[in-house]
Amino acid sequence: MAYDIEEQEQLESLKAWWAKYGNFILAVATIVLLAAAAWNGWQWYQRNQAANALAQFEALEKAAEAGDLSRVKDTAGTILEQYSGTGYAPRAALLAAHAYEKAGDTRSARAQLQWVADRSGDEALAAVARLRLAGLLLDEKSYDEALGVLAPQPPAPFVALYADRRGDVLAGQGKRDEARKAYEEALAKLDASTDLRSSIQLKLDALGGA
Repeated sequence: MAYDIEEQEQLESLKAWWAKYGNFILAVATIVLLAAAAWNGWQWYQRNQAANALAQFEALEKAAEAGDLSRVKDTAGTILEQYSGTGYAPRAALLAAHAYEKAGDTRSARAQLQWVADRSGDEALAAVARLRLAGLLLDEKSYDEALGVLAPQPPAPFVALYADRRGDVLAGQGKRDEARKAYEEALAKLDASTDLRSSIQLKLDALGGA
């Protein structure tokens, strides 16, 4: 096929341009394609992990309802080890902790709650875990440890609950004035219609509070 002079010049120009930039363009295109493939693969992995975690969580719920602590231990362990990055992991630990607590195994319950407090990316779930953990430590009269668990600033909806639990711990230590202040803080933060107010007021009255 014959080309005129102008077409030949255009071809030579194109060849020169490709020789200069072709490798770069191919490299960029390869990176884009690899990134797209990696993103699609990651999305598939996340969906697959979530689906598997859900199946394990449902099995955990059944084990907890049946009071089968052996299955609770195995299933919760699987979720925390293999699916710790999913939202089911902290919920599984909280559920397992409840099952252990009902069975009187407070040591295992504390371990599950500590996992949530330390590793959950959900602030609300971590706050719940700390409250429950402080309650277990209070029952064991591990007062200083319970106060340490409650030391981090909780999310706003939990401020009153944390203050109430601190009041319980301080009252257990015999620190009546500090306990009174904690209960007063809890009352100040609670909505007037909250049923918990009456319980806190009773504890405050027992300390001689106004």
